[in-house]
Amino acid sequence: MKIITLTNAHDFLIQQAAQLLVDSFREHWAEAWSTLEDGLREVHEMLEAERICRAALDENGNLLGIIGGIPQYDGHVWELHPLAVQPAMQGKGIGKALVEDLEQQARQRGGLTIALGSDDEDEMTSLSGVDLYNNLWEKIRNIRNLKRHPFEFYQKMGYAITGVVPDANGVGKPDILMSKRIGKL
Repeated sequence: MKIITLTNAHDFLIQQAAQLLVDSFREHWAEAWSTLEDGLREVHEMLEAERICRAALDENGNLLGIIGGIPQYDGHVWELHPLAVQPAMQGKGIGKALVEDLEQQARQRGGLTIALGSDDEDEMTSLSGVDLYNNLWEKIRNIRNLKRHPFEFYQKMGYAITGVVPDANGVGKPDILMSKRIGKL
């Protein structure tokens, strides 16, 4: 596997990346990118000059996964958005490699922190379907993963839950905010 910077010159990979967004998010986040056109719009936004857009390829040049980074707070913080790995290839270290690569890319650009939001729209965690305005930090401390929500993947990568946006996607459907320091103390 190799990781490259995706550019506008990679027409075939851009098409694959757009389809990957649709396929990867279909089961739990279908509204994210429900059509190829939605996926193409997102990939073209990822290719904007100030952003980071990286792609993992197999030995034949086929797309295994993509990751994007959006600068915030004058480049001190980078938002990880999005991360997608071919569904059949998940659990094989591709996502981990892409996240580590994004951290390196952001660090080289002066980034100190990576932040991300991981929606829970389908009762995948114990934070879904409950009143988060009551004892929020206790609920975060006791979070349980009910249906393979990606927050545990990010925790294994060193990310901490730094907040929650209650009702971000409708009543009882929060966005779990996570961050990791990548700069030196």
